[in-house]
Amino acid sequence: MLSVPLFDAEFRAKLRELLGWRRDVRRFCRDALPAGAVERLIEIACLAPSVGLSQPWRFVLVDAAERRQAIARNFSECNAAALATQTPGRTGHYARLKLAGLADAPCHVAVFADPATEQGHGLGRLTMPEMIQYSAVVAVHTLWLAARAEGIGMGWVSILDPEAVHAILDVPQGWRLIGYFCLGYPREADDVPELEREGWEARRAPGAFLIRR
Repeated sequence: MLSVPLFDAEFRAKLRELLGWRRDVRRFCRDALPAGAVERLIEIACLAPSVGLSQPWRFVLVDAAERRQAIARNFSECNAAALATQTPGRTGHYARLKLAGLADAPCHVAVFADPATEQGHGLGRLTMPEMIQYSAVVAVHTLWLAARAEGIGMGWVSILDPEAVHAILDVPQGWRLIGYFCLGYPREADDVPELEREGWEARRAPGAFLIRR
């Protein structure tokens, strides 16, 4: 029988520190990541739990310049539309925030969930089919922590049209886009979210989300 590893107080403190330093990075250095780094991080991400052991995540490494440029154009279009939805008092503030590191990040990864996967034989999906997408999100978070542990930043680009991303990346139509991510070494480091530093929103205490029944 395998012995259970001991996660002592020092390890737990470091884990808490890692979680605190997991930031949504927007400003990247253009230095290339070490060879094999992204593949190694994705291997760790695949250790994430998934419903029925379905492993529905699909990682698409976007290396082609023309595809990256098309993604950037779609971002610009969607970002302009998003600006129009902001209240007058926040429009200028929103516009000043750098909401994507698409131009600088050396690595782009799109993550999809495959609802049609036969792996897992449908276990756990009958009443909550969205568990497929939730499983892929957990893999994303695992990737994020693994990257931060190696000093690599990661940013989530959510201002994109999923249908356009499907077409640009030429992936199966049934796949569900979870997110488009930039990875690279951060230009600056801070354990406070940029949106909080910029006054966009304040983090609430955990007790605000705790409900007892």
